[in-house]
Parts: sequence; C-alpha cells; structure tokens
Amino acid sequence: MAITMTPTLWFLPFVLPIGLFVAYSDLRAMRIPNPAVLALLAVFVVIGPLVLPWDEYVWRYAHFAVALLFGILLNASGAMGAGDAKFIAAAAPFVALADLTLVMLLFCACLLGAFATHRIAMVTPLRNLAPDWKSWRMGSKFPMGFALAATLCLYLVLGTA
Repeated sequence: MAITMTPTLWFLPFVLPIGLFVAYSDLRAMRIPNPAVLALLAVFVVIGPLVLPWDEYVWRYAHFAVALLFGILLNASGAMGAGDAKFIAAAAPFVALADLTLVMLLFCACLLGAFATHRIAMVTPLRNLAPDWKSWRMGSKFPMGFALAATLCLYLVLGTA
C-alpha cells in the first residue's frame, strides 16, 4: 500500500464516524446529506497538510477534481446518484494514486458484501429492526453510500497495519 500509517491514524478517527453516518443515512433515507460530504472534505482540508508532504497534499486535489467530473457525468447519465458522486469526490483525496487498483478491488468486495447484507436483511426478520428505512422499498435501487463508506473506512483501516 502506498498510503502510510501516520496519515491513516490521523484521518481515521474523523472519517469513520462520517462514513458510518453516510452508510446509515443512505440506508435510512436513500440520500447522502451534503453536510456529511462537506465534513469529509473538511477533514482532508484541515488534517491533510499536517500529515502529508505538501506536494502530495496539493496533488490530491486533482483526485477530487477528476472524481467530481466523472461523478457529474455519471449522474447526468443516470448511472449514479448525486450524493454518491459527491461522496466519491470528497473521498478521492484520501486515496493515494498508487492504491487506486487496491481501492477498486476493495470497492468490489464491499459492494458485494453490502448488497448481500442489505438484500438478506430485507427479506428476514432483521428488517423489523428498522422497518421504516426507505431502502427496503426502493425495488432494484441500492443505497450505494453503504458500500462507498465501507470502502473508504476499510482502506484507511488497512493503511494502519
């Protein structure tokens, strides 16, 4: 992994609660609130220059711009929700470019796990723990924030090892 332990140890205590909130919010209401996305970006803006080399810190804003551009295009084509696109853009600066392949593989694993967990919970008595969640009633739509937040958090956790 290209990400080092020091940044992950600093980012993780702030990113983890935001990620948990994003997953919960997307499961409950099928939306990722803008304040959560802005808080995630603020964590990078504030902590990033303290724990990353300056040139790397500045370069990672290109990750944000590229992810946001592709997210806007995917949202405009109907392939992705706007909240998902904004979350991906805000999460992109946390990922070292050399780890992009690893993060994509992590996302695939998290997506499969989150989808299976959601669908199993939806058709079992577990659903009764949160009977009013909008994600239960959305048919084929899936709360992608669940998998996206898990991916970012797991990536940072793996970076601490």
